[in-house]
Amino acid sequence: MHTPLTRVEILSIYKVHGERVLLPKRMAQAPPDVRETILALAGDVREAGGRLILSDLFRSYDMQFQAHLDWKTGKKKAYSPPPGGSMHEAGRAFDLSLRDLKIPLAEFWKMAERRGVFPIISTPDRKKSEAWHFDCPGSHRLVAEYYRSGKGDNMPPYKAMAASAILAIGVRVDTFGDNQDAARLQASLVRLGYEIGNIDGRIGRRTRAAMAEAEIDDQEPARAVARAEDLLQQRYAAEYRESSPAGSAPFDFQAPPHILA
Repeated sequence: MHTPLTRVEILSIYKVHGERVLLPKRMAQAPPDVRETILALAGDVREAGGRLILSDLFRSYDMQFQAHLDWKTGKKKAYSPPPGGSMHEAGRAFDLSLRDLKIPLAEFWKMAERRGVFPIISTPDRKKSEAWHFDCPGSHRLVAEYYRSGKGDNMPPYKAMAASAILAIGVRVDTFGDNQDAARLQASLVRLGYEIGNIDGRIGRRTRAAMAEAEIDDQEPARAVARAEDLLQQRYAAEYRESSPAGSAPFDFQAPPHILA
């Protein structure tokens, strides 16, 4: 199965009638492990005297396309890549309100790292562009490490990680054209620890050797992908199902009924 997206009930920078509201549904989606991480991190921040308030989380293909267009036209100052290159497209990146954080950014970085959440910039400087952006890569971090080690070289490590995460939720990545299943299979094999060369959507000798080692039938692409995803679910169970109570939410006020509707 694809990695599912679940609803994340988290306060946002947006207001209705002067009241903070939940992050809009179109953005408030993430894989189960990311949802639980965000809620846990919101609790950590609250205990430290701050608030985790988000401005962005999931972006659809069209939303990412528009964000990239807005950057190209100057409407948006911070860089947004074209579709297929952002962890937002997999629900594995969030943007937070630095103003509402109320704790030193360096302190938040330490909290975040303990939860498997990582900044996109190199130093905790609030003045830097993208100081608000954090990734929760899960097993897709293995893809970035694979590329950083030189085992793949057809795209930058971050883009490879983003492509893997996007493919995992069943969304198209234009780079791979009509070979979406093959690319998804290759990314899955890398996450399982196999070396296949580049993730490029072309099933060659090294990919077939990895499939054989993983005992994945190479005759039917759809069945091969399904088998690889079965193996991923066994290894990374938290990415496929929730374990926290469905009703838990990091609110620090009683939201009016019309806001929660």
